[in-house]
Amino acid sequence: MPRASTPSTSPRRRRASAGLIAAIAVAAIVAIAVAGILGFALLRPEPVSTASPAASATPAAPTTTSPSTPPPISTPTPTSTPVPPPPPASPAAQGCEGSSTLLTVWAHPDDDIIFANPTISDAIGAGRCVRTVFVTAGDAGKGMGYVQARELGILRAYNAMRGKDGEWDVSEITLDTGMKVRRLTPKDDPRVSALFLRLPDGNITGAGFDATGHATLSKLYDGAAGSLSPVDGGPAVTRDQLVASVRELASAFAPESTLTHIPRGSAFAPGDHPDHSVVGALVRDTLTSDAAVGPGIRYFVGYPSENLPRNLEGAVLDRKVDTYRIYTQQDQVIRCADRTACLKTRKFGEWLQRSYPKAEGELQMG
Repeated sequence: MPRASTPSTSPRRRRASAGLIAAIAVAAIVAIAVAGILGFALLRPEPVSTASPAASATPAAPTTTSPSTPPPISTPTPTSTPVPPPPPASPAAQGCEGSSTLLTVWAHPDDDIIFANPTISDAIGAGRCVRTVFVTAGDAGKGMGYVQARELGILRAYNAMRGKDGEWDVSEITLDTGMKVRRLTPKDDPRVSALFLRLPDGNITGAGFDATGHATLSKLYDGAAGSLSPVDGGPAVTRDQLVASVRELASAFAPESTLTHIPRGSAFAPGDHPDHSVVGALVRDTLTSDAAVGPGIRYFVGYPSENLPRNLEGAVLDRKVDTYRIYTQQDQVIRCADRTACLKTRKFGEWLQRSYPKAEGELQMG
């Protein structure tokens, strides 16, 4: 007779097995959750603080520097002292590229070519810059027509010395001192310029002329006149203004050497034109103390040179006389047609055959 069927697992054993499986599942879930939390904590970025240092209640921890890297050294920025800009150049300033400058200062147009040549013509021939200043107009009481004729004669004489004809540019300049200056420069040669101050001619007597109210440079320089008006109607100038103007021109040109007349007080002054002597004194009194200019000043004997031995001849004299002759074609008072006529002109012929520069130590000041 067949036996009855019996179940392989009892209910109690089935319940125990199910509980074990559930426990294992729960443990697995917990392990996965814990791993996820730890991974998030390890991998998440550090939070960036948006609070300003001033608003932070707790000071930040000091930064630790690696021993192999020296800490940065703070170098203080030096405080620079502002450099003042250079003073503006005088309106009369003219540079002289690659050469030295010769400044010459005279009483009248023609004093330069009579007394200081061949020094001036030699300087031009050597390529130096030459700046020539005429303090008075040399008007002789004859008015502006005569003044302009003499100025034209000077420009043509300088053309002859530089070996080239040509037009000249005209500039009306107001110096920093306020003094008006008429400056002319060849269009093709900035090395040369002539400057005209056009103060009244004082006459060989020193008394001036009726046409200009007997105004003279000597009266201005000696304080007998408070001011002096140019013959072209320009603004009057005082003595101090004239002195400052000469100083300004010397500073503007920075000359290596300067030529002018024998000053008052020299043993070579008696018998000279009063205008010559006062211009020489003006230059000496104004510029001798300038260490850059004073040593280079030379004073040329004027009218009294006729009493000294002749010291020019030959080709040197020929060139000097021809330069003078070219000038005289514009001067209605003194005119000579050729070399012979020029040398026969009373007084002028003797002056042309001489040129005597004197250094400060040779002036024999009384």
